[in-house]
Amino acid sequence: MGFNIACYFSLCAVLALILIPLLGVWIGLDALFGIVIPYVAFVIFFVGIVYRVVTWARTPVPYRIPTTAGQQKTLPWIKPDNLENPHNLWGVLGRMALEILAFRSLFRNLRSDLKTEPGSPESGRLIYWSSKWLWIGALAFHYTFLIVLLRHLRLFTEPVPGFVHLIESFDGFLQLYVPAVYMSGIVLLAALTYLLLRRVLDQKLHYISLASDYFPLFLLLGIGVTGILMRYFIRADIIAAKELAIGLATLHPRLPEGIGALFYIHLFLVSILLAYFPFSKLMHLAGVFFSMTRNMANNNRAVRHANPWEYPVKAFSYMDQENMFREQMKAAGIPLEKDVEE
Repeated sequence: MGFNIACYFSLCAVLALILIPLLGVWIGLDALFGIVIPYVAFVIFFVGIVYRVVTWARTPVPYRIPTTAGQQKTLPWIKPDNLENPHNLWGVLGRMALEILAFRSLFRNLRSDLKTEPGSPESGRLIYWSSKWLWIGALAFHYTFLIVLLRHLRLFTEPVPGFVHLIESFDGFLQLYVPAVYMSGIVLLAALTYLLLRRVLDQKLHYISLASDYFPLFLLLGIGVTGILMRYFIRADIIAAKELAIGLATLHPRLPEGIGALFYIHLFLVSILLAYFPFSKLMHLAGVFFSMTRNMANNNRAVRHANPWEYPVKAFSYMDQENMFREQMKAAGIPLEKDVEE
């Protein structure tokens, strides 16, 4: 593994972020980390997402440029593939649903290699390989993260909705520990660890990775680890945490006693994630809906799509060019189509 300063810089940045609330609570800045910073982070999160979405929505796309991997609709006796090459709205909706809910593009063959034929070292053939482990890791991370978010609704609601109790009962069906071990938290940390090790141990991926690739992973790992510590090892006062959460949600914040520094570290890291989200690659959450290579029907053979900004262009023929540069062409000895006698 080569040296990549982006990895170490991101790790040090997250460690520094952990120290900030630890020192702040120690000197008595509980209100700053428990009330002010969460509100500021939420405002940045909301305004940033609205700005990015509106900007993308207002960006004109005059041409249809969907990526395709199947037969386009042509003649009646040729069967089209309406998921790989959608030609109507239903095909687009199906393709987008599979991409958003099942990460279908990650399930494909994403890498290639030139393999040597047995007994023929000079000749080779191109072999396509899949990245199913990446697909499984990404799927596990996103769905467990969603479950964790839904479980946290119990801190912001009173009474707690029934579906939250249902999720908790399924998530903690393995009664291995008191309190119940939530499988989503364990799988979330495992998926994040895999995605991080994949970037660190893969030489090519490690070489091209930037701080914007490592920082979200370390930040999410920090959030997950502090959450696990609070639930199973260094227990936080759940009643005080819920009182603070409901106060923040109802715009009547108050700081209860006995929350603990670990809770403020966890809350501060979540606030950093919220503020960072609209300006990072994590915005693919909303960006996938505006991907012009996926959200359009490929009906170019059936419908003519004209660029609305095209303007009449004056034709400039060869004879126009010859008339314009006749003397220079004649002086250079270039044959002329029409030699005008002086």
